Amino acid sequence: MDLKFKKPDEIVKSLCERLRQERIRRQFTQAELAQRAGVGVNTISNLEAGRNVGFEVVVRVAMVLGLTRELENLFLPQLESLDDLRRFEASATRQRIRKRSHNA
Repeated sequence: MDLKFKKPDEIVKSLCERLRQERIRRQFTQAELAQRAGVGVNTISNLEAGRNVGFEVVVRVAMVLGLTRELENLFLPQLESLDDLRRFEASATRQRIRKRSHNA
């Protein structure tokens, strides 16, 4: 499924539907999934309907449904060349820049 030309609300709807289908495929009721994820049934209902829920809820549900590998792949860097790999490795060793004090 190519998400490049979809609007954010369309992507949310599609992903929420996928989560619902995965829950059903694994034969969990919303109540069972909610209990295993440590959230309320209304939260699962809201998630499946595409209503606003926290990212932690998405992570909890994905973990219960065995979708952690998909989460790991979410924001992987795109390394298409040796130069990309070198830049990525260099950025991993960077330190946070300290703010200057007002007195300086």
